[in-house]
Amino acid sequence: MLLDRIKPLDAILATAQKKSLHRSLGAVQLTLFGIGCIIGTGIFVLTAAGAQKAGPGLMLAFIIAGAVCIVAALCYAEIAAMIPVAGSAYTYSYATMGEFLAWTVGWALVLEYAIAASAVSVGWSGYFTGTILNEFFGVQLPAWLSAGPLALGGAAGGFINLPALIIALLVTWLLMIGTTESARVNAVLVAIKITALTIFIALTLTSAYFDPDKFNPFLPAGLFGGFGSGVGAVGAAATIFFAYVGFDAVSTAAEETRNPQRNVPIGLVGSLLICTIFYILVAAGAVGTIGGQPIMGPNGVPFPAGSEELARQCAMAAHADALVCSNEALAHVLRQIGFSGIGNMLGIAAFLALPSVILILLFGQTRIFFVMARDGLLPEKLSAVHPKWKTPYIVTGITGAIVAVAAAFLPVGQLADIANAGTLYAFFMVAIAVMLLRKQAPDRKRPFRVPGLAIVGPLTIAGCLFLFLNLPLEAMLVLPVWTVIGFAVYFGYSRRNSLLGRGIVEVVDDIGGQEHSFPIDVPEDAR
Repeated sequence: MLLDRIKPLDAILATAQKKSLHRSLGAVQLTLFGIGCIIGTGIFVLTAAGAQKAGPGLMLAFIIAGAVCIVAALCYAEIAAMIPVAGSAYTYSYATMGEFLAWTVGWALVLEYAIAASAVSVGWSGYFTGTILNEFFGVQLPAWLSAGPLALGGAAGGFINLPALIIALLVTWLLMIGTTESARVNAVLVAIKITALTIFIALTLTSAYFDPDKFNPFLPAGLFGGFGSGVGAVGAAATIFFAYVGFDAVSTAAEETRNPQRNVPIGLVGSLLICTIFYILVAAGAVGTIGGQPIMGPNGVPFPAGSEELARQCAMAAHADALVCSNEALAHVLRQIGFSGIGNMLGIAAFLALPSVILILLFGQTRIFFVMARDGLLPEKLSAVHPKWKTPYIVTGITGAIVAVAAAFLPVGQLADIANAGTLYAFFMVAIAVMLLRKQAPDRKRPFRVPGLAIVGPLTIAGCLFLFLNLPLEAMLVLPVWTVIGFAVYFGYSRRNSLLGRGIVEVVDDIGGQEHSFPIDVPEDAR
């Protein structure tokens, strides 16, 4: 049977108990880690793309996306505290729904992390070219070197986003040679981002430029833009959802956490609530000062973010200073209201902090890839650990190359939508896994239980499906196409090489860590 291969939960938990990783992270550190993962390109860059889709309704979009993430976080909190091991949604699915569905989740997570890293690279490029090169050195990088050509209609004048390509390759190289950020460095970067956003909020909300009339009309494109349109407040929420991506990385740190049963839920929900409040206030400050009305097409529908026609409109003098036309939205807002120096400082904060987000995303992607390879679902050679660097250099190099190419040729909004498709599927499956575990293992210790799971679980499933159906059609189609490719890999290679299919449960604690094998009987028709 296709769904018979389920990894025993006892084996996974036994590995967690025998592991040698030091438990050193507390609730505050986890919350900071979550904030560090969440605050990145989403708020620093996608504010412009979100405003083009929803106008001032961007504030509502942040609330809608945040609400879906909070119910999903509750599901993550229960299962991460119950199964505090590496692998995140992939491992949870393996223990509840079996190998095949776990493969689809892991395959979607590979897409999510890689494409998200590309999107952050493009976001970093906007601040590098706008703040570092232009504002500080007076250098205007040609359009053909600072924008990718593969927007929805082809970006005007774009050929390759060279800075995005370079930063993606640089971070990949750092990961390959074993350079990782410590908790102390991460805390400093989180402080930089929080300080920058706090200053932005204070300056914009108290500015003489702030005018409540700029919020009218609040929903110029309506609440719903229609199936596959990707516009309206809900369409913007589907894109802005990317601004919250990263909180699930907190669950991957469960093995290094003191008292994970208490601290993981605090880290997950706490980081989400803090970021949601920041996002709403940032959106209010940006729209209330320079306005956030989208540039409309002749049919009364906003031009697609990243499209050729929007690029043409933004090149006109009438729209040159518009929020929706900026590649470095928050720094641009401050410059427009007379705080050029502080705007440049914010640009520098983004320039310094965003590479850490790329690093976390690439690290998370290679960790998922590594666990899948060691389960036999991908060639083990891909997860080979370098004898000197002690890192999975092959998979890191391959992933980094793909990330760099995507960053070089695709716009940030389109990348975010594609990444969101994989993320929403993973969250969807986690909600199902939590509900299944309540039935399959009702007596298991659950230090954290989702309150009202009968309501929260279905709400998470419905919310993820709702946002997915409001992505642009092109982004929606990427996930099924990627899944079909995954099916070909699974049935062509993974199913026959799976360790579980051969009767062995092998769980790896960490890269280069110890293995624990648990021989089991697997039905012949499940092999």
